Parts: sequence; structure tokens; C-alpha cells
Amino acid sequence: MNQEEKRHPLPPFTMDTALEKVQKAEDAWNSKDPVNVSKAYTINSEWRNRTQFINGREEIVQFLTEKWKKEKHYKLKKELWGFRENRMAVRFEYEYQDENDQWYRAYGNELWEFDKNGLMQKRFASINDLKIDYNDRKLT
Repeated sequence: MNQEEKRHPLPPFTMDTALEKVQKAEDAWNSKDPVNVSKAYTINSEWRNRTQFINGREEIVQFLTEKWKKEKHYKLKKELWGFRENRMAVRFEYEYQDENDQWYRAYGNELWEFDKNGLMQKRFASINDLKIDYNDRKLT
């Protein structure tokens, strides 16, 4: 992505633009397209995802490719908790089925920081998984 390209909406965020940014992130992740998702992040974006540290778009693509190979029927819902200037706190839950056909619901929080072009430069995620039965799914 050219440094002059922008990923709207841009910071500083308002309530409307923060909600729009969260919805765009949810839509992108639900596409399960690692390359498309990676384009919302800076080239040298920093992630902490559970116990993993991921740096840059190439590692983001690798991580998401492996994630969605293992997490079948992935479905995500994000919710804005708060924002200020170029930062957001987001609550999320997602459901998936593993290689052994066990269903899970994952809960967590993310802290996001954006650059002036609206690209996410930092993403810190804390996530917990809960085994669920097929009939207990909420996100279909």
C-alpha cells in the first residue's frame, strides 16, 4: 500500500466514525481473506494475539491463513467499548469448529491504535475460548 493511501474513516474518531471502523473490521475478518484483512494494518503493524507476537503484514497473512485453516465456520461479532483520538477498545466474540468438530466461542478484548492514514499500527488482543455444543451457538 502506498504511504499516501488512506483507510477511511481516519482519526481522530467520532462516535459515528469509530462505529464505522469497528464494523469494517468485523466485515473484513468475517470474509476470512487474510490478504484483504492485512491491508487494514500498517506494513510494520505490531500485534499481540494471545501469547503470539506478530509483526508486519506478511506475518499477519501467515497467522490468519493458519488460523482459518484450523477454525472452520468462523463467525465474528465486534463491539466498540470506547475510543479517543486514534485509539479504540473493542470487545468481541467469535465461534468456530476445530479439526475434531468441537465448537468453541472465543471472548476477548482488543486495544487498537491507528496511524494518521487510518491504518492500524498496533493491535493487542486478549482471548479466552469456551467449549460449546452445536446447539449453543449464537453467531450463525
